[in-house]
Amino acid sequence: MIFIGILASIAVVGMLCWLLFTLAVFALPAFVGVTAGVWAYQTGAGWIGGFVIGLVAAALTFGIGQLLLAFVRPLWLRLVIALAFVAPAVLAGYHAMHGIVKHTMPSDTWQIVFSVVGAIAVGVTAFVRVTAMAAPEPSGRGVARA
Repeated sequence: MIFIGILASIAVVGMLCWLLFTLAVFALPAFVGVTAGVWAYQTGAGWIGGFVIGLVAAALTFGIGQLLLAFVRPLWLRLVIALAFVAPAVLAGYHAMHGIVKHTMPSDTWQIVFSVVGAIAVGVTAFVRVTAMAAPEPSGRGVARA
């Protein structure tokens, strides 16, 4: 019975890590959506109004990010936009990994080491996913120029 519990725990941790890596790209829109929703609720919009405002703000943040990555040409500006999406993902990855390892490791030093490694892994994954969503540059090959 203990063996099944250990396997189930490993499966759950693996699933949560997969979910973290998959949803890391949406950390910035989620943060903006939650912030806008809480602001709307506190200004008197109610639960439904706060939820709708939060959803709209998150969708707009993600959509504007996608449009900017698709239409902005300078590489340095694309990098800045991508880093704006990656920075909250790195922070979320650090805290998620720290939440996992603080229950499994007694040493504070190793907790921080594994948390930083997890943050780097989530950041790299989010960066790859954000840059993959950007439209590729036209290569110009096979095009006759006059």
